[in-house]
Amino acid sequence: MRIGYLDCASGASGDMLLGALLGAGWPEAALQEVVSALGVPVRVTVSRTERRGVPAMRVEVAEDDPPHARAYPRLQELLAGSRVEVSVRARAGAVLRRLAEVESQVHGVPLEQVHLHELGGLDTLVDVVGVLAGVTALNIGRVVASPVNVGRGWVPIQHGVVPVPAPATQVFLEGMPVYAGEVEGELLTPTGAALLRAVVAEWGVLPPMRVERIGTGAGRADPARANVLRLFVGEALDAPRENDLPAVTQVAAPLGAERLVVLETSIDDMNPQVYPHVTARLFEAGALDVAILPAVMKKGRPGQVLRVLTAPEQARAICGILFAETTTLGVRTHDVTRLALRRRTVDVETEYGPVPVKVASDDDGVLNVAPEFEACRTLAQQHGVPLKRVLAAAQRASATLLVPASLHRRDAHTSI
Repeated sequence: MRIGYLDCASGASGDMLLGALLGAGWPEAALQEVVSALGVPVRVTVSRTERRGVPAMRVEVAEDDPPHARAYPRLQELLAGSRVEVSVRARAGAVLRRLAEVESQVHGVPLEQVHLHELGGLDTLVDVVGVLAGVTALNIGRVVASPVNVGRGWVPIQHGVVPVPAPATQVFLEGMPVYAGEVEGELLTPTGAALLRAVVAEWGVLPPMRVERIGTGAGRADPARANVLRLFVGEALDAPRENDLPAVTQVAAPLGAERLVVLETSIDDMNPQVYPHVTARLFEAGALDVAILPAVMKKGRPGQVLRVLTAPEQARAICGILFAETTTLGVRTHDVTRLALRRRTVDVETEYGPVPVKVASDDDGVLNVAPEFEACRTLAQQHGVPLKRVLAAAQRASATLLVPASLHRRDAHTSI
């Protein structure tokens, strides 16, 4: 399994995480495509710099005429209306919601009225979506992190000068190994803390791994000690390698495996009207797939098996939703291996407008293309035409993509 290790000796922030992902091999063009898919008016600048002699990548997000504060519902609206890949969008929505819940808890205001002040700029949105997209793109199946240096002293925020860690940050620290180092100031930001909680599955020392790349992200400040976040990416030495998979599996999907978790429960006493709500909550929490299967339960009663596929670091949150939102009394879990083709999103032009198309390929070329259904439905409503016409137009425009990889290679999220 491919894993990542975060060295948080200088804390963590959204921009540092982005820089580390870029340094570890995520292309800058892919980050810019994520920003384009968000459709927000920002400029993202990536530069090579150093902190106390340590080379690092610096990512800066600038917003023209930023508001004093932006309401949380508005950030969620922008995310929901974007063309960001569905699973990334769902996980990002869960992180934004958690940030807003923390702000609501700290300041005692209803969630719908939360203004995110320091967290309300579009840079927060770019940081959250970008980091989750980068981890996904690098195919990191598990993230381990060191204890986190939160800094010490005092930091100015919208409400005054407060001790480090700031109130919004400290809520995320429960269960997280932390310490205060020698550097004065805030090293762990609320966005950085929320993202660590979202992606880190385990805390500890550098695990046994075969290192492929090390990315280093630079923080904004340049204190006496190097203000950098390092990301080690490689193969876990205690995990089976791709070539160790059975031969038949290799033929079916030669691009490798990732470790995931399946959670399932059998239910025969719940109002079926609740299932769409439960499904939406699960996707918001980072579920990769949700299936509801008919079943015959004990005493011949009809019921359903609710099955969820998720990354290991999201399993606890998913299980909590199942217990909270359904009538189940128990959840079964088991580890699985998913074999996945490479996926990218391409915008194709049709007579009704651009349509994002999901493209799946292996080393021999493109194997499948699938227009995004919701985008096609939106265009059909806008033009007052049957949905099947827009879907057919998108399929025709996608035909040129079905060529061997040697003749048609593009980076992820390319527009044609």
